[in-house]
Amino acid sequence: MRELQIVMISLLFLLVAACATVPVTGRTQLQLVPSDQLAAMSQEQHTHFMAEHKLSGDVEKVRMVREVGQDIAWAVEAYMRELGRGDDVANYNWDFSLVEDDSVNAFAMPGGKVVIFTGILPIAQNRDGLAVIMGHEIAHVVADHGNERMSQGLLTQLGGLALATALSQRPAATQELFMAAFGAGAQVGVLLPFSRLHEREADHLGLIFMAMAGYNPEEAPRFWERMTAEKGGAQAPEFLSTHPADSRRIEEIRKLLPEAMEYYRASQ
Repeated sequence: MRELQIVMISLLFLLVAACATVPVTGRTQLQLVPSDQLAAMSQEQHTHFMAEHKLSGDVEKVRMVREVGQDIAWAVEAYMRELGRGDDVANYNWDFSLVEDDSVNAFAMPGGKVVIFTGILPIAQNRDGLAVIMGHEIAHVVADHGNERMSQGLLTQLGGLALATALSQRPAATQELFMAAFGAGAQVGVLLPFSRLHEREADHLGLIFMAMAGYNPEEAPRFWERMTAEKGGAQAPEFLSTHPADSRRIEEIRKLLPEAMEYYRASQ
């Protein structure tokens, strides 16, 4: 019994020490995975993903993705400096890729690896719509939602193993967990979809990032209305498999618009 109490107390201290805070909301979150290990795994998984997917050859669309991405990257760095957390993104190596795939999907990985699928561009419709997507996905990374989900998965799915141990003992499960944590794997079944809490935080941060970058945040509710309409039949787009889109979500985004519009007007 005493040994169990010692283990539980040690675990409690570990969880407390592994806490961090989310920008904007200040919410405390669990982060068990060291950022350098996460960055290394991100590079490996991104390389593996890109080797299995074809880059788009559409010069204009590729340029649009890179330009919108770079604008939002600048906004992220400026915003984090304003919060006194410039070091959090100082080592980001931004990379914006457009892959040839009809899937309605997009994701971002630690370190600034952002992937857009060509299938989502018709729903984006314009640069402001694309900024909604990229701002939202980058916000998940800036808010460390992936680390939080990885940490939860390591505790609940892999018995609390450290990342290095999990990679050596259960590499396939750990890699699957990573891809699910960052929305890069569709319907893998390791974790539940992003929680509504994560989605609200990503919506909030994403609106600020796109507005600071000079893109109109009023396009956000229109984009999510188009995504909801795209859901149509029983088979939802992959992007919606991890991103709930409903009337309440759109209503909440509209409530955030006055704040975001202040950043947008300042950017003009």
